[in-house]
Amino acid sequence: MTVDPNDGAPTLTPAEKAKVAKAAAAEAARLAAEAAAAADAAEREAAEAEADVSPAPDPSSAPAAATGAAAEIAAGYASEGRALELGSVVIDGVADPNARVRIPLATVNRHGLIAGATGTGKTKTLQGIAEQLSAAGVPVVMADVKGDLSGLSRAGADNEKIRARALETGDNSWSPASMPVEFLSLGTGGIGIPVRATITSFGPILLSKVLGLNETQESTLGLIFHWADTQGLALLDLKDLRSVIAHLTSTEGKADLKGIGGVSSATAGVILRALVNLEADGGDTFFGEPELETEDLLRVVGGAGVVTLFELGAQAARPAMFSTFLMWVLADLFQTLPEEGDLDKPKLVFIFDEAHLLFTDASKAFLQQVEQTVKLIRSKGVGVFFCTQLPTDIPNAVLSQLGARVQHALRAFTPDDQKALNKTVRTYPKTAHYDLEKALTSLGTGEAIVTVLSEKGAPTPVAWTKIRPPRSLMDTIGNDAIKAAATSSPLAVKYVDTVDRESAYEKLTAKVAGAPTEVQSLDLPPLPDLSSLPPLPPQGPSLAEQILGNSAVKSFLRSAASSAGREISRSIFGTGNRRKR
Repeated sequence: MTVDPNDGAPTLTPAEKAKVAKAAAAEAARLAAEAAAAADAAEREAAEAEADVSPAPDPSSAPAAATGAAAEIAAGYASEGRALELGSVVIDGVADPNARVRIPLATVNRHGLIAGATGTGKTKTLQGIAEQLSAAGVPVVMADVKGDLSGLSRAGADNEKIRARALETGDNSWSPASMPVEFLSLGTGGIGIPVRATITSFGPILLSKVLGLNETQESTLGLIFHWADTQGLALLDLKDLRSVIAHLTSTEGKADLKGIGGVSSATAGVILRALVNLEADGGDTFFGEPELETEDLLRVVGGAGVVTLFELGAQAARPAMFSTFLMWVLADLFQTLPEEGDLDKPKLVFIFDEAHLLFTDASKAFLQQVEQTVKLIRSKGVGVFFCTQLPTDIPNAVLSQLGARVQHALRAFTPDDQKALNKTVRTYPKTAHYDLEKALTSLGTGEAIVTVLSEKGAPTPVAWTKIRPPRSLMDTIGNDAIKAAATSSPLAVKYVDTVDRESAYEKLTAKVAGAPTEVQSLDLPPLPDLSSLPPLPPQGPSLAEQILGNSAVKSFLRSAASSAGREISRSIFGTGNRRKR
């Protein structure tokens, strides 16, 4: 028996079936509309939440390459060789971690400028550059005026904020790290290893800058140095130079004073008073021996370049001494290092912090020598970076030699500030991506406008750059830690104890007292063996003529003249050549 499932159910007519189907379709449409509205609301809510909180970029979801304008700019910074990573390109306020801004390591000896107002992040930029150079095996010399850079010797703090910034700037492998650091102080009044320079090697031009002399007084000081050289009087410390000037202005020394160009005793007196003031400010602890050997700045430890930090020490009253001393070190390197040509990486990088101190009230002779040194020392494999608040702090002749430009935010609160801003804008290559005048005044802390030289030597496109965070500690380690590091350094044994050997002061004092003075020894070669001379013929040249005509004797006399000449020769900045060690 078959049962029909429809038995007992009312039979619908075709019209009724159509009505029921229409009602079902309307209900389905209503439900679909409600679902679509709910989906739109959820998307709006998610978008608003993302705008309120921008999460750190996820490297796994980052695009494989930069796009758009950021990619166009980053292409100009591509480098086949090793490079210093500065950060990532910023377009419309957003940093693209895949658009890298970098300085080719091979062009670092083309020098650079790091500028910006106080608090804009210059010091951290310096720190990041120094630690990357060190990691690449390049020694670095830096002026640590405020002590902020001592953190290079310690690994940095690890937190989410720093890691997020590292990811934004393309540093996916960021981890805390420290560098080998030496702490040096000018003179014996600081907390680091004391370093000194002799008056003779410092020279009259650099010393005039420290003393604040005008050009006439600088010329007079040069003549005084020349007289001391010709008399064989070593100028090692301030008392040596004071004793020479005191002698030349005394009754006994007036004839000598007239003999070096009619130097006025009044001018010599001005120089003498300036020396007394320098000594009162602690300069007496800086000039002397043992003198800093610049070879100690070129060390590499475990494959990492040593970062040498100089602090003011007792010279805080004369900050110009700081930058002038670094210029002396640079001049000494220029004098002693061999020509290298183009290298894959520099042999040494100098960073002049507070560079305006180097050029303020500088004489024409000083500026010319700075320009010459910066222009020529790159062929010795040395790179120089100047750090200051305004690019206009650097003379145009020097500024034109600087290949890399890292410009942090500028302030335009006064007419002079606005003028400096306009000059700065004109020095950058043209760019279609930024309004530079607006950009330079609206950069955030740790952001900079960058252009460098590419590996081909051409300027790179202007890049608004978010600077990478350093891996070392972004804080000072404290005076106690610096003292401990200096005491345990192998250089401490070499430089801690002051040496005061016989020099101009002792010789002039002995002369006044009537005591015989010791004749200055020259590094002469030994006398030739005259036993090899042929026997004298019965007629012909005299014995003296034969001896002077002998080739061995001629060689000896040439060497003697050369040795004597080395004692009074002076080179760049009028600095004296080093004595043989």
